[in-house]
Amino acid sequence: MSRLNDLLRRLDASDPDLAKDVRREVDALASRRSFGLNFERHVPEAVELPGRPVRRGDKVRILAPRGSTVAYEDERLWRVVAITKMDDGARTASLELLAGGEETTALADDLVVVAEFRDPIYPGLVSTGKVERGGEKPFHAVINAENYHALQTLLFTHRGKVDCIYIDPPYNTRDDDWKYNNDYVNSDDLYRHSKWLAFMERRLRLARDLLNPQRSVLIVTIDEKEYLRLGLLIEQVFPEAAVQMISSVINPKGVSRNRRFRRTDEYIFVAFIGDAQPARLELTGEWASSASGSEAEATTPLEAIDTPEWTSMMRRGSNSARADRPTMFYPIYVDPAVPRVVDAGEPLPAGVDVAPERPGLIAVLPLRRNGDHGRWQVGAAELRARLAQGRVRPGRPTPYGFVINYLPDGAYEAVMSDRFEVSGRAADGSIVAHGKIDTRRVAPTQWKISAHNASEYGSTLLASFIPRRSFPFPKSLYAVEDVLRFFTAENPEATVVDFFAGSGTSAHALARLNRQDGGSRRSILITNNEVSADEQRTLRAQGLRPGDLDWEKNGICDYITKPRIEAAITGRTPDGDPIKGDYRFTDEFPMSDGFNENVEFFTLTYEAPLRVSSNREFRKVAPLLWLRAGGRGRRIEDVSAGWDVAEAYGVIADLNQSEQFVKAIAASDTATHAFIVTDEDRLFEAVVRELPEDVEPVRLYEAYLRNFEIETGRSAL
Repeated sequence: MSRLNDLLRRLDASDPDLAKDVRREVDALASRRSFGLNFERHVPEAVELPGRPVRRGDKVRILAPRGSTVAYEDERLWRVVAITKMDDGARTASLELLAGGEETTALADDLVVVAEFRDPIYPGLVSTGKVERGGEKPFHAVINAENYHALQTLLFTHRGKVDCIYIDPPYNTRDDDWKYNNDYVNSDDLYRHSKWLAFMERRLRLARDLLNPQRSVLIVTIDEKEYLRLGLLIEQVFPEAAVQMISSVINPKGVSRNRRFRRTDEYIFVAFIGDAQPARLELTGEWASSASGSEAEATTPLEAIDTPEWTSMMRRGSNSARADRPTMFYPIYVDPAVPRVVDAGEPLPAGVDVAPERPGLIAVLPLRRNGDHGRWQVGAAELRARLAQGRVRPGRPTPYGFVINYLPDGAYEAVMSDRFEVSGRAADGSIVAHGKIDTRRVAPTQWKISAHNASEYGSTLLASFIPRRSFPFPKSLYAVEDVLRFFTAENPEATVVDFFAGSGTSAHALARLNRQDGGSRRSILITNNEVSADEQRTLRAQGLRPGDLDWEKNGICDYITKPRIEAAITGRTPDGDPIKGDYRFTDEFPMSDGFNENVEFFTLTYEAPLRVSSNREFRKVAPLLWLRAGGRGRRIEDVSAGWDVAEAYGVIADLNQSEQFVKAIAASDTATHAFIVTDEDRLFEAVVRELPEDVEPVRLYEAYLRNFEIETGRSAL
């Protein structure tokens, strides 16, 4: 490849267009790599959409009769050719087999719509509840959806704007742990690992485009079953990132591995994007011991700056002779009684080697030890300015007077920062400053912290918030809090996405971090409403199907994620009882106090593009506009009056009222986005020209439709 790249660079000089075409073909060949991580990229996934009305043109599967313990009698996909409404109100669908010419009919109620990942989607969001205790703080969002489609949706609202992605994906350890194409993957599946990699790669590619390319981080937890493959996958999807792996003890007692060592830890991969880096924090207790290796060393500061970095005023190295900068050969006058620098004279003319005398003062010239004429670092006027700032002082005596020292720009900036304390001026007029002891540290890559025990502070703690409800292997709240702290401590308004949200620990952890420093970090959590494999069989035997109310109430999102986050914020269990117990470690207070946070819960919907483009599904699209503008303040739910402006954004559907709309946007100190509904380029550009420069214009529904049509092309990978 290196030889090919050299040849392409030479071709660029003579025929750039040909070079571009050849490079495209070379890149295509290179993508079929015979090195690195190789795996079978299985057919694009599909997701069932129970509850979504069946429409003509949909792909569907025929469900098994109610009461059957299987989902459907065969997994073939059919196309809906027509829908007929019967006299009794039932809807009958005429179907054609996608893989062949076979035809059949079925009741629409016995069909489930299927969206393959290569199919375009046009999503909306429907609110299913909210908790408001945070005043004007932005809202956390919890989205009930298949996470691939939800990530596509976030590319419309948050492309390049996410500061941190934290995920705890399926570990591929147990049977029935996760699904690929609607089927649970078991340990006897020969393609278990390649399916997992294909599943993860598709989602990580979308996640990459969500992250801020200037400064962001991806955090992924995993155990020993897939950590090697995951590490290579992250390096391939994020080739520009620096990747590190942390080993974290989550179960000191260990988990039995048949005929193997007991597992006590898991691994945390961190991909640093742009100039991202972990914050230096005050690491105390177990953290300090881990960072230093011993208790004695733990009390020793990593950085202790005693004094400012004074340096000689004499120029050294290149261009240091008088002849190089004649204007910098001038006398500096020192009062020897103190001693103290009192003034700078004018540059001496060529051929003059003796400075004018001043009574009681010593004139110091930039002379080298051998008598050669050197020069000062700065001119006379600049030296006088620095003298007034306390940045110049005399050093040791010399045969030609004194060494003259000064504080360079970088050292002076450090002295004036919070790294030093300035206590005044010395007798010689120079700044007196003492460095502060910096006890902050960078954490090591091995964590053995009792607060990270997943049993005590994961499962047991979760039971305090949602009693009598279980969730397999929830993370320790404090473990998630700690890892997020390293990357949001210096960004209290960070946006964090978790698209394997599970029990909702990441949102809970961010609420704790916000309480500790008054921040307004916000999370976007994505989880489906999957029912466990065992429970599915029980529910099917009862005649229930996905989409039924009694089925959906048992799903992860409705049964675990939403009630856990509601309980954490309100301080009360789903039954209304105050939560018992206190939070521990960094911030200790009663769990029943809850948090001053806002959260809204949504379900992803699948809309018809024509209805969206004709502005007939505005209420479904409205939450997306609100999220794109920051998820804060009032949401605009209706523009039947022609336009509206809320705290964070405005929407105009009737461009005949653009003058009033633009005035309202300009009068707002907080609006950041303007959504303009029009099919005409000329009208859109006319409104954009009148908007304030700091307001981002977005054209509806072109920007919306284009986003999802472009993203669909990536789904077939």
